[in-house]
Amino acid sequence: MKRIFAGILPLVVIPGMAAFLLAWGFKGHQQINRLAVYTLPPDLFGFYKEHIEHISKHAVDADKRRYAVQGEAERHFIDLDQYGDQPFDSIPRSWTDAVALFSEDSLRAHGIVPWHVIRVHRQLISAFRDKDIERILRHSADLGHYIGDAHVPLHCTRNYNGQLSGQHGIHGLWESRLPELFSDGYDGLTGRAVYIKNTEELIWEVLRESFAAKDSVLTIEEALDREFAHDQKYSYEERGGRLIRVYSRRYSTAYHNRLNGMVERRMRMAVYRLGCFWYTAWADAGMPDLPSGSSFQPGAKWAAELDSLDRKYLEKRGHSDACED
Repeated sequence: MKRIFAGILPLVVIPGMAAFLLAWGFKGHQQINRLAVYTLPPDLFGFYKEHIEHISKHAVDADKRRYAVQGEAERHFIDLDQYGDQPFDSIPRSWTDAVALFSEDSLRAHGIVPWHVIRVHRQLISAFRDKDIERILRHSADLGHYIGDAHVPLHCTRNYNGQLSGQHGIHGLWESRLPELFSDGYDGLTGRAVYIKNTEELIWEVLRESFAAKDSVLTIEEALDREFAHDQKYSYEERGGRLIRVYSRRYSTAYHNRLNGMVERRMRMAVYRLGCFWYTAWADAGMPDLPSGSSFQPGAKWAAELDSLDRKYLEKRGHSDACED
């Protein structure tokens, strides 16, 4: 199976076009990073609040890197059903042990999000120890993206876009269309971030929850599809000067209601756990005092990298219709 994460307009469901698989969509990822700042305790809140715009804006850099960095796509998902009916009993938590059992090529082919979350978390700890503001912000934004992805049920299955069940397009419906229409009404308040005793176990617990929800994501939409005529399921909206077909508001509302708060719950848990991961990285680094009161600008090397990333993203966006599913 060739998994393509083609870019912008994740709502498009026109047959024959690319599968637009941006978990939570750009808006959702940015909301998760922004709201996670408000979970932090006072000693860390001031630093993150000062840089909240940067951390929110760059929550989507990881999706843009899919166009520029080989091996990026595999960091966003894991096909748990590739590992049998009881995947959590068969997959080692340790990357070294997993490679020994399945081979690195096989692991990467079916997604490595849990191991990559731990890798980025360790990078964040190192950045905190060095009081390196640029690295802290880069790794904080990226960590938010990957943790957000891990909370998405369709990032845990080979049937990630309903292509195996005749539900092509459900990825964009659940993760982008519903948050676009309804996330402004979600309750953004969560508990105060706490120290995570075992980050490895927590990210696997996140995936256990997501995997348990995937069947409901698919079966509820399958039942709903039988109740709607084709011309009621879809509508057209103008985006960027183009008229595109999207899931209709009526269909989206019905699906959102039958999911009974699932999308909001997964987003809120992503917000809370991201705050916990940030706080834990800072604590494990020795709770360093961080500089404040100065505006941050990326260094020349990172600024050039971000510029290149944006250019490649826009180039691919312009040719997205030619991508394969």
